[in-house]
Amino acid sequence: MTKTVKINSISELHELLGYPAKPEHPLISLIDFSKVHVKKDDSNTRYILGFYLVSLKKLSGAGFKYGRKEYDFSEASLLCMAPEQMSIVTDVVEDTYPEGWGLYFHPDLIRSSFLNRKIKDYSFFSYDINEALHLSDKEKNTLYAVVKTIQEEFTANLDTYSNDLIISNIEVLLNYCKRFYGRQFITRRHHNRGVVSEFEKLISDYFESDKVKLNGLPSVKYCAEKLHLSPNYLGDLLKQEIGKSAIEHIHYHLIERAKDMMLNSKESISEIAYDLGFEQPQNFSKLFKKKTGMSPKSYIESASMN
Repeated sequence: MTKTVKINSISELHELLGYPAKPEHPLISLIDFSKVHVKKDDSNTRYILGFYLVSLKKLSGAGFKYGRKEYDFSEASLLCMAPEQMSIVTDVVEDTYPEGWGLYFHPDLIRSSFLNRKIKDYSFFSYDINEALHLSDKEKNTLYAVVKTIQEEFTANLDTYSNDLIISNIEVLLNYCKRFYGRQFITRRHHNRGVVSEFEKLISDYFESDKVKLNGLPSVKYCAEKLHLSPNYLGDLLKQEIGKSAIEHIHYHLIERAKDMMLNSKESISEIAYDLGFEQPQNFSKLFKKKTGMSPKSYIESASMN
C-alpha cells in the first residue's frame, strides 16, 4: 500500500531523513545522501516536497519513480525538481545508503529576489526522471564546488549580504545545470534528430486525420506523451535542433494545412476553421494573420491572382 508524505519545511526534511545534522538555515540545506538511510519500509512511499531540489544521486538497491517514470539510479545522475512534484521510492531490496548530495531550498528563500522571476525559465525542473542528466567527473566537481560555496554562506554567521550571495550562487548552479543539459542535447544529436522526425510524422498524421476536427489542435503535452518525453524536454530539444518551439511547429503545420484546404476545397473559411478544431472562426483568422501577415480571405485572393 502506498502512503503519501508531504514535507513542507527543512526541519521536517531532516527529521524524515533521520539526518544527523540539525538544519543550519530554515530555508535551505545541503544533504549528504551517504548519511541518509533508506529502509525497506520506505518502499512505495510517495513524497511531495515543498522545495526546489538540485541533486546528484546514486541509489543502488532501490528504484525511484518521479511522476510516472521509473529510474534505478545505478549511475550518479543530476535530477532537478520543483516544489509540489511527487517522487516515489520503489522496491527497496535491502536497507540502503545512497551516494551523492541534494541541495534543497524553499521557494520563500528566493521569493522577493530576481531569481524568483526567472526560475521558471529553467525548464529542466520539469523534465521526467528518465531525462536525468549523466555528468562527467569534471562536471560533477564543478557543481559540487558551487554547492559547497552555497553551504559555506548559509552556515556562516548571517549578515546583510548573506541572502544575496546565497541566491547569486544558486543562480550560478542553475546556469551550470542549463549548460550541461545543453551539452547533452548536442551529444545526443543523432538520437534527437530521430525524435524530430517522429514529431514531424506525429503532427502530420494528426492533421491528416479526423483528430484535429474532433479534439482541436494537438497540445505540446499530447505530443510529448506520444514521444515518451516531458513537454519541457521536447520543447528544449526542438529549439536546439530546429530553432522553433513545439507550439511554433504545431502552428506551422496548422497554417500549411489551412492553406491547402483553402485552395483545394469548396468549404468556407468558417467551415475550414471548424475542421481545424477552432470553435470560433475569428480565432483561426487571427492566428492565420499573425503567422502569414494576411487574413485568410486576402490569402485566397492573392493566390487566385498567381
